[in-house]
Amino acid sequence: MAVRIVIGAQWGDEGKGKVVDILSAESDYVVRYQGGANAGHTLKFDDTTIVLHLIPSGMFNGDSNCVIGNGVVVDPISLVDEIEEVEKLNVNLKNRLYISSSAHLILSYHKVLDKLKEERRGSDAIGTTGRGIGPAYVSKVSRVGIRMSDLLNEELLKEKIEKNLLDINSALKSVYREEPLSSSTIMEELKPVIEKITPFICNTTKLLHDALQQGKSVLLEGAQGSLLDVDHGTYPYVTSSSPTAGGACTGSGIPPTAITHAMGITKAYCTRVGNGPFPTELHDENGELLRKNGQEFGATTGRPRRCGWLDLVALNYAIRLNGMNEMTLTKLDVLDSFEEIKVCTGYRLDGQLTDDFPLDSDQVQRVIPVYKSFEGWQKTTRDISSFADLPEKAREYILFLEEFTGVRFNIISTGPKRTETILR
Repeated sequence: MAVRIVIGAQWGDEGKGKVVDILSAESDYVVRYQGGANAGHTLKFDDTTIVLHLIPSGMFNGDSNCVIGNGVVVDPISLVDEIEEVEKLNVNLKNRLYISSSAHLILSYHKVLDKLKEERRGSDAIGTTGRGIGPAYVSKVSRVGIRMSDLLNEELLKEKIEKNLLDINSALKSVYREEPLSSSTIMEELKPVIEKITPFICNTTKLLHDALQQGKSVLLEGAQGSLLDVDHGTYPYVTSSSPTAGGACTGSGIPPTAITHAMGITKAYCTRVGNGPFPTELHDENGELLRKNGQEFGATTGRPRRCGWLDLVALNYAIRLNGMNEMTLTKLDVLDSFEEIKVCTGYRLDGQLTDDFPLDSDQVQRVIPVYKSFEGWQKTTRDISSFADLPEKAREYILFLEEFTGVRFNIISTGPKRTETILR
């Protein structure tokens, strides 16, 4: 039995989808454990490109069972659109896709509140996707959330929506000066999707516990990245859930004692979407070249990503936080054309040198990165399938990262396709 967590080691967008797609070939179950449709995992294989937002990335490589865990917040309309998109690729989801009956729903009022709150924050906006993720988690922890199991009883579902709208419509009218929402309208939006979704709803915690007893292998897939964790990230510029290893257990129902591998995913450089501190961000031609070479635009929003050099202080923090015992390095090829490549090996904070990642966003905003420079290899790494065949300077770069972090890079990605991967 192997239970592996795939965790973003930066601010998300590290390439987790591709890694999960590759690893799913040897996994019996692939489980998405947190987040919502604010994450986009891009998969490229053969002549196909597809972006998955809710369905686990293990759907296309082998015959893994794919589970949307209890820690995910699900927009049912978006989910049905995604199911239909997958089915168009001749993938049969019957007896392969399972949705936790305890997963919470994102409804139209969550998306309305999300956008209104962001507008109200003005210059202090978090930079959310506006897809209702945060408000849905607020409903969950306020104990007024609506879960997948509620779709199985439409009368009870409408009653719960009506109760929630009493408070929500009061806020819409008195605080935001917006028109109230109607429970009948929301029910009309849901009716076409309920029939499509309900066959997939089940007790996924029991499903996974049974799988573990049978010695099956499980792959846990996170969305976003460790530095966006609501507890351990650059708060308040974070997501509303826990993408870290601890979140994998609560979001799936799998106990911590079952975890055998924690794989961190990091790019060969850094990116961030939305607002918040970013110590190694580049505002020069190097930043533009990273964005251009890496096609750094959000899979969900299309927003250009902020780009910078690899931050090893932040990476070591993520490694310790998650107990990462193996790593994947993605987008090595994006650095192919650089004459000089830098990595951050320390911070100066208020005149003091430190290798600790601050827990306060204001402090992270003030740090000055200390860099180590490397000579670029200026040769293509695309289509290379052996570590020994990489340019010497590229190998030196990776070996330094391994020595600095103390963790081996078992997978190196040199392009977006499955075949553009080095397995060590």
